Amino acid sequence: MSAPIKDLIDDRPMSRFQWGAVVICVLLNVLDGFDVLVMAFTGKSVSAEWGLSGAQLGLLLSAGLVGMAAGSMFVAPWADRIGRRPMVLGCLAVASAAMILSSVSQGPVQLGLLRALTGLGIGGILATSNVIAAEYASHRWRGLAVSLNSTGYALGATLGGLLATLLIGGFGWRSVFLVGGLATAAALPLVWWRLPESIDFLVTRRPEGALERINALVRRMGHPALDALPERPSAPAGIGAGYRELLTPRLRRTTFVLWVVFFCVMAGFYFVTSWTPTLLTEAGLSPTAGIAGGTLLNVGGIFGAALLGLLAARFALRNVLATYLVATGVLLAVFIGTTSSLTLAFVVAAVIGVFVNGCVAGLYALTPTVYEAAVRTTGVGTGLAIGRAGAILAPTLAGTLLDGGWTPQYLYVLFGAVFVLAAAMLFVLRLRPAGPSAARHAELPTTVRAEGASS
Repeated sequence: MSAPIKDLIDDRPMSRFQWGAVVICVLLNVLDGFDVLVMAFTGKSVSAEWGLSGAQLGLLLSAGLVGMAAGSMFVAPWADRIGRRPMVLGCLAVASAAMILSSVSQGPVQLGLLRALTGLGIGGILATSNVIAAEYASHRWRGLAVSLNSTGYALGATLGGLLATLLIGGFGWRSVFLVGGLATAAALPLVWWRLPESIDFLVTRRPEGALERINALVRRMGHPALDALPERPSAPAGIGAGYRELLTPRLRRTTFVLWVVFFCVMAGFYFVTSWTPTLLTEAGLSPTAGIAGGTLLNVGGIFGAALLGLLAARFALRNVLATYLVATGVLLAVFIGTTSSLTLAFVVAAVIGVFVNGCVAGLYALTPTVYEAAVRTTGVGTGLAIGRAGAILAPTLAGTLLDGGWTPQYLYVLFGAVFVLAAAMLFVLRLRPAGPSAARHAELPTTVRAEGASS
């Protein structure tokens, strides 16, 4: 009895081994959520110790995002050449070392450079872990598997804020970096032990012992072994060729559309998460209420990404994501109008958190499905890098417009329109075929046989 291996992964129930790989990816995103936002948690204390101006603190806050953009663009694509697992391990080592060194930094320039280095590692981890989760999930549960990564990120951000409050009061801001770095370093042996290499990578790149490694993995998933490696899929010859492949006539429209959507979604997300506490205060709420509203965004995000994944198990992911984007746009347009009632404003803030975090999760889940294995991490990584550019630009643009006389209401309407634009762009996107057709399984045409059966 034989069948394409991709059919077995896509059409059969997910094994404990597959869910275990997804759980490791979620854990990586929990750590990343803490490591990315650690500067936001400690910014006030750092600024007080070194007497930083607002502009200098802003540079420190941006340094991690710049590093993440560089990591997504220039580091993550190497996972398509050397493997997903070595990439994650290497980036974990870089991020943990940079975090630990940040705890003993002696000035803002040194800390800024270390924040950029931390971001470089995190950028590689985020792109690669989302790809691994997508590759090990079945067709039905792929949206949930990748969405859970975003849930992990929101959870890490929320827990990080709570932990930072406790640590700074007792041990100072340096302890927050130290704890984050040690936790990231502690993940290294767990990832070495439990995170599997991508089967898609092994089939496409054929490292030494590829057949034996693939068979070891498919057996752990409860599937029969391969007789031999399949015909080798075409793959770009180098990293530069991988970038060029994204811009070939076959993929050009897909790539440009995804770049626009990534830019819009990440710009809108970082506007909402960065400016909401301040803008709620501008709209008449107390500073404490403004902070509470911003916190509720993260709390809502923990549930929003998981909900999107569950909906994607029943409905087309593109349609679910488009619905989330439009809902976010509408909620942002009416948000400031709810501030006359504190309870209503908090409820709407939490619901916005559900949808805006779900938008990011849905985009992370959709992108790996539109690129072949040979350029998958390159495609995801470049999309994330373009998104980071929007994340860096949006808060600055919002501040400039606010200084120019824009009201909070106008700003939320503007970024609400950005989310609606992203929803419209999704329907220009050319998706790879899905469903039980041969086209869906063209990527891995591997035949397998049951143990002990005749060939």
